[in-house]
Amino acid sequence: MNAAEQAQVLEVLGVPGSPYTRKITALLRFRRIPFVLHWGNHDSPPADYPVPRVRLLPTVYRTSNEGEREALVDTTPLIRNLEMSYTQRSVIPENPALAFLCDLIEDYADEWLTKVMFHYRWAHEADRQNIEPLLVYWADPTLDADTARVKAEKFGQRQYERLYVVGSNAVTGPTIEDSFTRLVPILDTLIARRGFVLGGRPSAADFALYGQLTQLVQVEPTPAALVRGVSQRLPAWVDRMEDLSGNAAREEDWDTPELALKALAPLLGEIGRVYLPFLLGNVVAAAAGEDTVNTEVDGRLWTQPVFPYQVKCFKALLDGFKALPAEDKEFLTPVLTETGCQVLVNNGTPSGS
Repeated sequence: MNAAEQAQVLEVLGVPGSPYTRKITALLRFRRIPFVLHWGNHDSPPADYPVPRVRLLPTVYRTSNEGEREALVDTTPLIRNLEMSYTQRSVIPENPALAFLCDLIEDYADEWLTKVMFHYRWAHEADRQNIEPLLVYWADPTLDADTARVKAEKFGQRQYERLYVVGSNAVTGPTIEDSFTRLVPILDTLIARRGFVLGGRPSAADFALYGQLTQLVQVEPTPAALVRGVSQRLPAWVDRMEDLSGNAAREEDWDTPELALKALAPLLGEIGRVYLPFLLGNVVAAAAGEDTVNTEVDGRLWTQPVFPYQVKCFKALLDGFKALPAEDKEFLTPVLTETGCQVLVNNGTPSGS
């Protein structure tokens, strides 16, 4: 870390119940990037700090090149920004094929597993009763019990009524839960190899998975019970991921592309089974000017409001594959096609037509 990097201390505003807060703080610890953590939300931000364009958690504050404090949100571009600003302990492999797989898995975790997390948190009564007071006290542990109860009920009702926005409803619920049930043993087997999804050191994909799993394994009772009935390894992995500042992070700890692709085939199969069909249906509906996605995911109807941000996610994945060197496209194409991810190879169409 150079002198300029050492002088810059990032500040993070977030809460423990935010998967993306947990994602970025664990990543900063691993990368040994100095930061100060403010527990709270945008109802009580640090005094005189700038307001982000979109009030999301986490918000990361840093000093720009012009000497002004700026507020940054959205962990995926933020992580890439940090890669340019800080040189040590990268979370993006140098190999282009591995880097693309890292991007794909991170996107799946951020955009599909958040549907899983939000669904379990609010669609199940036991989980809803568990999370409502936690969310209030995470933001402000000094609240008196009566005030906290009113806030919890009000916030919980609002979140329950927003379930449909992320795609959780009576139609899609079984698809969401089945996808998580399949994912748990896939991750158990993958982590058993070398400790992380791309080898013996963590990547951005690991931190994205970790962020969602902090809630699904540690907070929400229904999925936590499901996980512990299948894998004791996965809860232990989530605990370890919180602080990986001691990981050696050697370059040779990355898998070779050949080993990674073989190991990742089951996870890529899950991504091709549920996430990419949703992304494609969302893009088609948005392009047609429709407000609602009605498509098929895993052999069932999937319906939800069009999600403009995830149109951008799909485009970013397509652009990422197109930008790969020819030899890396040739290397990835067979496995992506075999695992149902051919829409990425075919520039956004299922069969290349």
